[in-house]
Amino acid sequence: MGALAVHVARISRLRHPDCALPADVRASFAEMGARAVQLANTAREVLVSGDHSKAARLRDEDDAVDTEHRRLFTLLMDHKWQDGVCSAVDVALLGRYYERFADHAVEIGRRVVFEETGGLPLSKQMV
Repeated sequence: MGALAVHVARISRLRHPDCALPADVRASFAEMGARAVQLANTAREVLVSGDHSKAARLRDEDDAVDTEHRRLFTLLMDHKWQDGVCSAVDVALLGRYYERFADHAVEIGRRVVFEETGGLPLSKQMV
């Protein structure tokens, strides 16, 4: 998760003093970032507490990040995208980094469930 955060910082520094994100996607990234941090905080909590019920719920909380990540790709593929190739690459990479950060928190929860119960939470496809 730390390595993904470093990737985000590197892109930000590379584009400084400009913003790496076009104005029309900044709210999406703010939302994804807030949710990813919330997931990471919850992952930390369940690691300490061993609360396997709360750990199992992480995957459901990740759905909003996944949905926003898919929406970003829809925007990038739209013929109305006017922000150029460089910006599109930044958005694609940054979106992936945020999405993977959240996925790592879900994996921590999955492992806590296993540690506490000896079984794994049902996958999203099985529910």
